[in-house]
Amino acid sequence: MFSKCEFWLNSVAFLGHIVSGEGIKVDRQTVEVVKNWPRPITPTKVCHFLGLADYYRRFVENFSSIAVPLTKLTHKAVQFRWTNYCEKSFQELKDRLTLAPVLTLPE
Repeated sequence: MFSKCEFWLNSVAFLGHIVSGEGIKVDRQTVEVVKNWPRPITPTKVCHFLGLADYYRRFVENFSSIAVPLTKLTHKAVQFRWTNYCEKSFQELKDRLTLAPVLTLPE
């Protein structure tokens, strides 16, 4: 049970992030959600995945480049067709989000 104030904590969970003296990293619960995310089968489900991934984009170098095949699937003028490029993009984002580095402040 949390009180209104807590002092001298080593780390704090805040909006899906763990903030500590080391820096900021993705919360473990979110990592588990990403690991277990099933392959999207509709444009709406692709949007849901990209929405979650986009929230953590600062942890993934070249996020936009990696997400291009998935982003194209969300366009209304494009027929939904899951290709090897889409699968590679999906797996790459999942891998990078689950192995996300700790963001630190510059010295």
